[in-house]
Amino acid sequence: MMLFRNNLSSLVFLTGLSITAASTLLIDGFPLPLQTQEASLPNSGNTLPLYPGRGLSLQDLATAKTAWSYFQANTRHETGLVDAVAGFPSGTLWDQGSYLLALVAAERLALLSSTEFTARTDQFLTAMARLPLYQGHLPNKVYDTRTLAMVDYENQTAPEGVGWSALDVTRMLAAFRVLEHHHPIYGSRIRHVLAQWDLSVMTGQGRLIGAAHIDGQTVLQQEGRLGYEQYGARSAALWGLDVLDAATAKPILTWRDIEGVEVPTDQRRANVYKAVTPILSEPFLLQALEMGLTAESRTLAERVYKAQENRFHRTGIATMVSEGHIDRAPHFLYTSVYSNGQDWAVVAEDGSHHPDLRSVSLKAVIGWDALYNSEYTNTLREDLADLAGETGWASGKYEATGETNAVHTANTNAVILEALHYIAFGPLMQVAL
Repeated sequence: MMLFRNNLSSLVFLTGLSITAASTLLIDGFPLPLQTQEASLPNSGNTLPLYPGRGLSLQDLATAKTAWSYFQANTRHETGLVDAVAGFPSGTLWDQGSYLLALVAAERLALLSSTEFTARTDQFLTAMARLPLYQGHLPNKVYDTRTLAMVDYENQTAPEGVGWSALDVTRMLAAFRVLEHHHPIYGSRIRHVLAQWDLSVMTGQGRLIGAAHIDGQTVLQQEGRLGYEQYGARSAALWGLDVLDAATAKPILTWRDIEGVEVPTDQRRANVYKAVTPILSEPFLLQALEMGLTAESRTLAERVYKAQENRFHRTGIATMVSEGHIDRAPHFLYTSVYSNGQDWAVVAEDGSHHPDLRSVSLKAVIGWDALYNSEYTNTLREDLADLAGETGWASGKYEATGETNAVHTANTNAVILEALHYIAFGPLMQVAL
């Protein structure tokens, strides 16, 4: 069954911002009391089986090769870092963590030689050790991938930096742990990098703390919303950081009926805490593909997925939502199951709504397909197969028109590689096979 009309035109990609969800799920003034009531998880068990390590098909292998071609085309020879968006020489620590995870997955899938893997890893770790740090504490939110200079999101040089993102740092912590798990030889070099970072400043009251450079001052901010916060906390805990309160969703969890499913949402509402509050695929997929799901996160993930499938069954409209870049203004959107008071909201950083730009996310499709291998995810993979290009996968298709969201990004192609690794072997942090 075809869920999209044919793509009518090829769109010129508008570069501008190099933002990731991890660095932009802003944020409340810190410290700020959480006036929440702890929720309970449903008594009913999970109904969808997981399918890790089932082995790759020829189609899966071709999908992985296409995803790896993004990194072959967009790694900067000067530094070994990768552009967040194809051709735009900028990236956050989240993007670089995505690259390192993609690199390990690609090596495990035999997409590159051991010689190339070693060369790429050596150059990458050298770059990490050379990064200038925001006020000497932690990596800046964004860097020029050619020079390692601290920049702002428009890639303009920012000598003082623009702050740090705790969630971005935790993604790199997850990537470092995965690298060391599969290649212990890099342990000492990873610790050399981390010895330069003051990880203690990004946790407080058991939660993740970011920093913004505002009017010459550093303002500390609680960072992360439901899903992303728990992913970041699990990553930070791998390195012994005190993030106990952030590791579970229960203190900030509430339920909302969407498409006949009780979907998890965040009690910290956008109108009170002045932050976008998207519930979408990404953080649940990352937990599953990298660390494996806990009992709690498995329940939350299944409900986020089911709401999307149920919307398709009710409307006939292909539905698979996540965050990501788009090839037109406002360039970055959170396409969600729920956000900022609305079901199926599509929100920008500033909280504005863009329902006409709702899209089907390819990385979400392949990620959920890796987990559940359902008829619905299988069909969506087939209908998005034409997004493959010579230098990676495009990000998705717009719901209203079926046009391609032609932007190519590190995160889309990294999540695809992680998903194919899950299909082949299971989560990246399980015992190596």
